[in-house]
Amino acid sequence: MTRASRPRLTQEHLNRLRAPAKGESTTWCGNLPRFGVRMRAGSKRKTFVIKYRTAEGRQRKMTLGDWPALSVDDARRLARKHLGDVERGTDPGGDLQKDREAPTMAELAKAYLEAKGAKKRESSLRDDRANWERVIVPALGRLRVKDVTTRDIEALHQARAKTPYRANRVLALLSNAFSLAVLWGWRTDNPAQGIERYHEEKRERYLSSDELTLLVSVLRNHPNRRSANAVLLIAMTGARRGEALAATWGQFDLPNGVWTKPSSHTKQKKLHRIPLSGPARMLLSEMSEQSPESAVPSSYLFPGDAEGKPLQDIKNFWKSACREAGLEGFRVHDFRHQYASILASSGQSLAVIGRLLGHTQTSTTARYSHLFDDPLRAAAERVGAHFDKPRENAEVVPIRSGL
Repeated sequence: MTRASRPRLTQEHLNRLRAPAKGESTTWCGNLPRFGVRMRAGSKRKTFVIKYRTAEGRQRKMTLGDWPALSVDDARRLARKHLGDVERGTDPGGDLQKDREAPTMAELAKAYLEAKGAKKRESSLRDDRANWERVIVPALGRLRVKDVTTRDIEALHQARAKTPYRANRVLALLSNAFSLAVLWGWRTDNPAQGIERYHEEKRERYLSSDELTLLVSVLRNHPNRRSANAVLLIAMTGARRGEALAATWGQFDLPNGVWTKPSSHTKQKKLHRIPLSGPARMLLSEMSEQSPESAVPSSYLFPGDAEGKPLQDIKNFWKSACREAGLEGFRVHDFRHQYASILASSGQSLAVIGRLLGHTQTSTTARYSHLFDDPLRAAAERVGAHFDKPRENAEVVPIRSGL
C-alpha cells in the first residue's frame, strides 16, 4: 500500500482492524508518516508505534502505548513530539531504553557494598549494610538513582529525627554512595550534599576511681575469663574493641612490652606500635601460661567458638559485668575515653595521647582537650597561691623612672 492510499488513523478505523493470521502487522497512518498501529496474531492488543532512523543510522521502532487507553489523538500528538525530537538529533527510543535500564537505589546499594567491601573495616561495613537493608532500600530502593531528589533524602533524614546519630550516619552513607554514582556516570550531581546534619550529643561517660576499682574487681573474678580478659586488655591499653578481639599472639613482644597492631586491624589502616604497661604485660603473661596455643604466633588471644575465628561478640558478657558492678551508661568503647582521661590528668600532652590511641589527625585527639582543665587549673592555683596573701612588713621598692 502506497503512502497516498493509506488511511488516516481514526477511532473508527482502529475498531475495524483485525489481527493477522500469523506474525505481526503494522498499519501506518496516511497523514503522519512513520506513525502506525501494530497488531500481533492471537492478540486483540492494538499498540501505537513510530519508526525512525537515528543520527547513527540505526533503525528503531518505538512503542507509544495501547489503544484505547491511549486515544488516537493523544497518540498522534505524542508521535509528532518524538518524531520532532528525532529531527533535532535525539533518540527518544534509545533514551527510553536507557531510562528503563537505569540502575535503582537497590542496585546502588549492592554496587556500593561491593566497591567498599575490601576497603572498610568489617564493623563499618556491617553498619553500612544494616543502614542499606533496614533504612534506605525499604524507602528508596525502587527509585532509579538518577531520579532521587534532595527532597527524598531530606524526608528520609527527617523521619529519623528522634535518633539523630543514626539519621546522620544514613545521610553520610548516602552522600558517599551518590559520590560513587557520579563517578560511575549514574547521575551528574549528589543530592545528599547540603542537607544539614542533626546535632549529636557526645556520649562520654567516665568512671570514678571507686567505680573503676569495683569494675576491675568484677572482671578479675569473673568466671568467663576469655571475655573478661578481653575487656581488661581494652581498658589497660585504650585499644578499640575490634583491635583487641582480633589480636594474635604474634603481635606482642612481651619481653620488651610492645604491642604492634597490623594495619589491617587498625581504623587508620596504618601500623600502630604501642608500649604495654606493667599490669597489661602481667595480664598477657598470665594468659600465655594458661593457654597452650599461645606458643603459636598466629593464634588468637581470644579464640572464638567457630574454629579459626576470633571472639566476635562480648555484648552479653559486658551487660552482665556492668550489672554486677552496678554501672549504668558505660560502654566498652568508653574505655578509650577513660584511658585518655587518665593520661591527661597525669599531665601527658595531646600528642602523646594521640600516639597511644592511634590517631592520625590532631583534630581527633583535640576532643580530649577539655580533660586538661583540672590539671591546668591545679597548676594555675599553685601560681596563684603566691599571691594569696601579701607578705607582712614587706618593703615596697619603688620603680625608678627611666629604666
